[in-house]
Amino acid sequence: MKKQAFNPYLPSWEYIPDGEPYVFGDRVYVYGSHDYFNGYVFCMGDYVCWSAPVDDLGNWRYEGVIYPKTADPLNPEGKMCLYAPDVTVGPDGRYYLYYVLDKVSVVSVAVCDTPAGKYEFYGYVHYEDGTRLGEKEGDEPQFDPGVLTEGDMTYIYTGACGKGDKSRTGAMATVLGADMLTIREAPVFVVPGCEYGAGTGFEGHEFFEASSIRKVGDTYYFVYSSILMHELCYATSKNPTRDFVYGGVIVSNCDLHIDTYKPADMPTAYGANNHGSIVQIGEDWYIFYHRHTNNTWYSRQGCAEKLQIMPDGSIPQVKITSCGLNGGPLEGKGEYPAYLACNLFTDTPSVYVGEGNFPRVMQDGRDGDEEVGYIANITDSTTIGFKYFDCHDIREISIWIRGYADGTFEVKTAWDGEVLATLEVQYTNVWEKYTAPVTIPDGIQALYLTYRGNGNAALRSFELS
Repeated sequence: MKKQAFNPYLPSWEYIPDGEPYVFGDRVYVYGSHDYFNGYVFCMGDYVCWSAPVDDLGNWRYEGVIYPKTADPLNPEGKMCLYAPDVTVGPDGRYYLYYVLDKVSVVSVAVCDTPAGKYEFYGYVHYEDGTRLGEKEGDEPQFDPGVLTEGDMTYIYTGACGKGDKSRTGAMATVLGADMLTIREAPVFVVPGCEYGAGTGFEGHEFFEASSIRKVGDTYYFVYSSILMHELCYATSKNPTRDFVYGGVIVSNCDLHIDTYKPADMPTAYGANNHGSIVQIGEDWYIFYHRHTNNTWYSRQGCAEKLQIMPDGSIPQVKITSCGLNGGPLEGKGEYPAYLACNLFTDTPSVYVGEGNFPRVMQDGRDGDEEVGYIANITDSTTIGFKYFDCHDIREISIWIRGYADGTFEVKTAWDGEVLATLEVQYTNVWEKYTAPVTIPDGIQALYLTYRGNGNAALRSFELS
């Protein structure tokens, strides 16, 4: 039987942000950087890969370490981190992995004969005279490469632009030859950074980082993280190295700009940076992105949402959900883990993680321990949202709680909706089950739990029956 697909789509103890999804054969592969639970910086791990059958997106398989950080000649002791990578198939049919280490500004390349085998270091992107891209006079630092190969040419998009830094112009496109290393056309700027956005149409959503490129029909879609960081935007062009026009926001990891279930400026999750891209799986299109856990920037998990590409080429912004790659609502019965929450907030709004002592997704144990995630630090006014479920004849809800808390959980189908049930909880240092009768209307519904009371609780899971 096929498994339901959730957000995050990988196990709750795995932290793979910056996801670049590709369909190779009958499987979808995700390449990303590798965070740790309780990590103290970004991207502390080796590159690993996960894949799933295109017709069973809840059934992910760990492909193992595909490239250790010590494989790069610049990093034999592993003191530098592997930042966000991308993969493309070269004209020779091999798979090429492009990346930048955290303390250098050149682009490294590794190669493999299969999508998720053992990649071997191949070389550095360089000019015809051997000077590495990023080290020639006038070059801007390289960062977060996104790659696309057409025929014997590979387009590589790079860059990072912070506020106040006029030395960083915007996203760059560089054309490589058939050897996947040698520059055929020098870098040109395709999307402006915030210091150069005036009058371009990108104002307020200028390029920050996270370059990614896809081609849909005859249109190139440049996906990137804007200066706001929490959102992935896109720009389109009929030419891969010029004339890109701002398209809009695809997803925000705190759901800003969405006004269908809340005010547009209300964050309903704790965001920070973002990175991902679009992919067609079967007949459907998805956006892959990441969320933040443990009230830190450094423990990020991959998520995905179904999207639409409209006849005019535009992409409406998607809502963040718990069902993601499922392609539709989850079954409206049974037990679900709390870490699937797509909305998490209190009465004190915050767009970015780390700004306060807020509720968070976390886990017991150390990084690598296969411990199921849960939501901790639940205090008065914490609201936890899950979207969506196909509900029929739901008459009872149960929650599993631990922690020193004394209060009630309100059950609703909207964050500001009618209270359909209340569950009283008490101090406990082990997981305790609490149950209450509830009538949830039949049909596709969201589920929200709001805590009112004293102390600090943790939520492991809930059950609809």
